[in-house]
Amino acid sequence: MSASASQPRPASRPRLTAPVSGPVRDAIAAGLAEIACGAGEILRGYHGGDCPHKLKPDGSPASLADARSEEFIVEALTQRWPGIPVIAEENSCEAATAELFFLVDPLDGTRDFLAGIPEYSVNIGLICNDRPIAAALAAPGLFRVWYAGTEAVEAPIRKGRPGEPRPIAVRAPPRDGLVALVSRMHGDRDTDNCLDGLPIALRRVASSALKFGLLAAGEADVYVRCVPTMEWDTAAGDHILAVAGGCVVGPDGERLTYGHRSRLYRNGPFAAFGACGQAPAVALPERCTVSYRERRRAGEATPDETSARS
Repeated sequence: MSASASQPRPASRPRLTAPVSGPVRDAIAAGLAEIACGAGEILRGYHGGDCPHKLKPDGSPASLADARSEEFIVEALTQRWPGIPVIAEENSCEAATAELFFLVDPLDGTRDFLAGIPEYSVNIGLICNDRPIAAALAAPGLFRVWYAGTEAVEAPIRKGRPGEPRPIAVRAPPRDGLVALVSRMHGDRDTDNCLDGLPIALRRVASSALKFGLLAAGEADVYVRCVPTMEWDTAAGDHILAVAGGCVVGPDGERLTYGHRSRLYRNGPFAAFGACGQAPAVALPERCTVSYRERRRAGEATPDETSARS
């Protein structure tokens, strides 16, 4: 018998199957946080420099940093949880779902990232049927990571890894008015109209999916989005916010669902609240609208829209 034949084979990882117990969901969330932070180290290596990029057909940028981060995440997920499909923005955006599948955005906020703004994120969510059950959302430029299985926590990012976690929860609505998180790049008329119908005291500009983390940590109260997003943009943040006590709802007032391959994983309009009791107060449109930025690019903006925030 050869030496190689006498050596024991490495033990294969057990396949993850549904249903997934609470302790396993918590362990998966911690693992996703490690992977998201590892991808964040790759992104930080490109941030602030002249990162090669190109424009997709929809006009959004895709960079070398997106691709390298996605390669790292997909390989890590496949090694840890073999057999679970990974639907990721750059190269696996048309993959089919299963009872369990991952949704991955390797770099959310690419336009801001390329502009040197640190508010970009890495989003990884594990979906069971049509709702997330474990997730991590890392903001490498801010050295923060949020994650949740059955409990929602935040940890500092230290040397590319999650530090000591602490529990997080949404806050009660402030008596003097709500803090709304608004996009730096994707303002639009319908979102402004929705916010005008709420008791907003302050509109705070923030980028990418980290808005969900800020809501979950009790640092703001509402985030409305009426321009198009994809399921990998929202799944991780949706779960973290829900476990922290908040909610993300669509025009029908119901929580978002995931795995809609027939519509190419596109979301409709949504509103995220720290206090779920406020959700009925927002009147979302049935369909996504076009941002001020895109209307200006098409030469369709009114004078008011031309001067409006992007």
